[in-house]
Amino acid sequence: MSDFDLDLRTVEEHIDDELEIEGSIVLGVLDGDTPAEEWLETISKGNVLVLNVEGDVNELAAGFARDVREEGGNLVHFRGFLLVTPPGVDVSTERL
Repeated sequence: MSDFDLDLRTVEEHIDDELEIEGSIVLGVLDGDTPAEEWLETISKGNVLVLNVEGDVNELAAGFARDVREEGGNLVHFRGFLLVTPPGVDVSTERL
C-alpha cells in the first residue's frame, strides 16, 4: 500500500473557502422604469440579473451595458431575457 495520506477535513475546509459565492439571482423587468444606476448597484453587489425585456433591448440597456462590460461583466440576450452577470461569472452559450 501507498504511504499517501489525505486529510479530507482540511480539503473540505479549503473547498468551502474557495467556493464561497456571494450574491443572488435577481429577477426583474427591463422596461425603462428602473434607473440604470439601480441595475448597476445590484450587479456591483455580486448579483446576477435575469431581466424580462419589454421593448428594444439596446435602448433599454444602454444606460448600464457599457459599464457592465468595462467592469468585466457579461450581458446575454436570450429568448426575450437579458442575463447580466458581474465580473467573474460567465454565461456559457455553448449549448445554444
